[in-house]
Amino acid sequence: MRRLATLVGTMAMLWCLGFAVFMLLLPKPLEGNTTDAIVVPTGAAGRIDRGIALLKAHQARRMLVTGVAPGVSARDLAREYNTAPRWFACCIDLGTDAVDTRSNAAETATWVKAHSYRTIRLVSSDWHVPRARMELGAALGDKVLILGDGVPGTPRLGTLVNEYNKLLLRRVALWLGLDR
Repeated sequence: MRRLATLVGTMAMLWCLGFAVFMLLLPKPLEGNTTDAIVVPTGAAGRIDRGIALLKAHQARRMLVTGVAPGVSARDLAREYNTAPRWFACCIDLGTDAVDTRSNAAETATWVKAHSYRTIRLVSSDWHVPRARMELGAALGDKVLILGDGVPGTPRLGTLVNEYNKLLLRRVALWLGLDR
């Protein structure tokens, strides 16, 4: 019984230490890094705004917004984000097949391979970038450089704990070769 208590205590301390490191190392917005493309998974506020601003600043040639709800058009997004429709016509693709982070990675990998991109800027919430980057790296392999660009957010503690737990579980699953 004492060994079990020691093991549980050790695991809890390691989890807390890992969570602290996770929080301390949340990615910041990248400045001055041009990539072939920008990928923005839908979700929290600020992601698409950041991606459009980077595209307009010529930090990439093209952008994918992955996880767009079916029925949402480029015109809808242009209006929502106060962006000229020509940006969507020339440079912004909408992916409607993804429903979660793993399917965002699969949808993105198909898009990246179709365009033969070698460098990707992944724009997501700062707390979401580590897992999204890990999933995208697993889907793409090591031939594409993925830069994480964190959009600062103010998530609740429960959201952060949940995201950290999902990151740990997916990392273990990938290490074990499950669900590739």
